[in-house]
Amino acid sequence: MIPSHPTSPLIEIKNLRKVYQTPAGDFTAVNGINVEVHKGEFVAVIGKSGSGKSTFINMITGIDRPTSGEIMIGGAPVHAFSEAQMAAWRGRNLGIVFQFFQLFPTLTILENVILPMELNNLYSKGERKARAMHLLEKVEMAAQADKLPSAISGGQQQRVAIARALANNPPLIVADEPTGNLDSKTAEKIFLLFEDLVASGVTILMVTHDSDLARRVNRTILISDGEVVNEYLVQALSTLTQDQLVEVSRNMKPQVFPPDAAIIQQGEEGDKFYILLDGKADVYINRPGGSRLLVNHLKPGQYFGEIALLSGGTRAATVKASPDGPVSVVALDEQAFNTLVEDSRSLREELTGLIEKRNLYNYLEMVSALDEETLCSILEEKKPVMFDAGVAILKQGEVGNSFFLLLDGKLDILVKDGQGGETLVNQLSRGSYFGEMALMGNKRRNATVRVSRGGPAKVLELGVQEFERLRSSSEEFDTDVHRAASARHSEIESTTGQGVQQ
Repeated sequence: MIPSHPTSPLIEIKNLRKVYQTPAGDFTAVNGINVEVHKGEFVAVIGKSGSGKSTFINMITGIDRPTSGEIMIGGAPVHAFSEAQMAAWRGRNLGIVFQFFQLFPTLTILENVILPMELNNLYSKGERKARAMHLLEKVEMAAQADKLPSAISGGQQQRVAIARALANNPPLIVADEPTGNLDSKTAEKIFLLFEDLVASGVTILMVTHDSDLARRVNRTILISDGEVVNEYLVQALSTLTQDQLVEVSRNMKPQVFPPDAAIIQQGEEGDKFYILLDGKADVYINRPGGSRLLVNHLKPGQYFGEIALLSGGTRAATVKASPDGPVSVVALDEQAFNTLVEDSRSLREELTGLIEKRNLYNYLEMVSALDEETLCSILEEKKPVMFDAGVAILKQGEVGNSFFLLLDGKLDILVKDGQGGETLVNQLSRGSYFGEMALMGNKRRNATVRVSRGGPAKVLELGVQEFERLRSSSEEFDTDVHRAASARHSEIESTTGQGVQQ
C-alpha cells in the first residue's frame, strides 16, 4: 500500500508535459504542470473540453504516459513504471470511478466488486465475499447483490462502481465525471458518499463539469490550455465562471514584495485590487497619536484592496508583507476590476458582504483590541439591519436588552422634556455605538434613538451575552463603554436638568 507521512504530499507532480504527434505537427496537451495533493484531500479538477484535464488525469492513472516530468504517488515513480509494473501498482493503490460505470454486464453486482480482489490476489475467497458485501452495504446496494448491472438504475450502477473502486482499500480514488451521467438528486448522493470517504482518510481526485460541486471540495485545480491556473487565484475568486477565471489569470502579472514592504498604504487613493498568491501579509489600521494596530493576517487565496475601489474612496488600511518572508501577489487595475464586478453578480455580492464584515471587524478591533478569531466568534451569524429616516431604534423608558453598532448613517439622541416633547441631546455618526447604558444600569432606556433626516441608517445589534463577552474579553472596551456611558449621562442631565438613574 502507499506509505503516508503527515507532512509529505501523497501526490507530487513536477513539470508534467504531454506532447502528441499529429499529421499537423506536435500538439502540447499538458504543459509544465506542477501540483501537490495531500492525504485526505478532496480535489476537483475542472476545465473546458480540450483544456488538458483528461490527459492530466489519464497520466496519473497510468492510462497515458507523460512526454516528460514526474508523477510521484506515495513515493512511487508512476511515470517510470513499465506496463506490467503499472498494472500491479494500480490494482493495489488506485481506485478508478468512470462516468459510464464500466461494470461487467455478465457478472452480478457482487461479482463485479469481488473481481479486483481476485485479479490482484488479495484476501481469501471467504474474505472477498464478506468484504464485497460490506462495501455494498456502505453504498446501500447490498440488497441488489445478486442482480446484473442491467437490472439496476444508472445511479445504482455508479454506487456499485464506487464499491468496486474501494475493493482493494486504495488510499487514492480518481473519479472521472462520476456524476456527469446522473440526475441532480442522485449526483448529490454520490457526492455525499465521496465526502464520507474523504472523512475516513481517502484521497479523491474528481474531474467534473459541475461548478457547484467543484466549489464544495477542499481544493479546485483549474486547467486551461494545458496549464494549471494558480490555485489561490481560483480560491479567491471562486464565484467566477471558468471562462472569467481564465481571462483574469491571463491579465494578471505576479509581483513580489520583500519582507515588511508596504503593498498598500492607508489614506492613499486605491487603484488596484490584489490577490495574495504566496507568503503572508499583515493588515494595520492607523490609530490616534500615530500608532498602528494590527487587525488581521492574510494568507494565500485571500484578496484585499477592494474597499477603496468599490466605495470610490481612499485605502482604509495598510497591508504589508509579513516580516518573516516575501509575498507574491497579482493585481487587477480599477478598470479591469470594475468590469469583472459588473460581469459577476455573485462576486459583487460577495465583495459587498466582505466589506461590511471587514469594516465591522476593524471598528471593533479599534475599540476593543480583540483578536480576529474572538471577534468572528462574537459576530457569528450577525447581520446588519437598515432603518429608514425617522424610525426609532430605541425608545426611552422601554426595557433594554441589546447593544448597537452604527455602521452607516446618522442617529439622533432625544430625551423627553417636562412638557412632553423631546430634546435633541446628541447626534451619532458612523462608527458610534449606543444602547450600553441600559445594559449597565437599571435596564431601562434613558433616551430615544431615532434615524436622522436624510437616512437610512445601518446598525448591527448584539445581545447581552455578546456585549458582556466584549467587556470581559477586553479591558480597553470595558473602559471605553464606561467612559461613553458617563459622558451620555452628563449630556442628558445637563440638557434636561433631570437626574438619570444608572
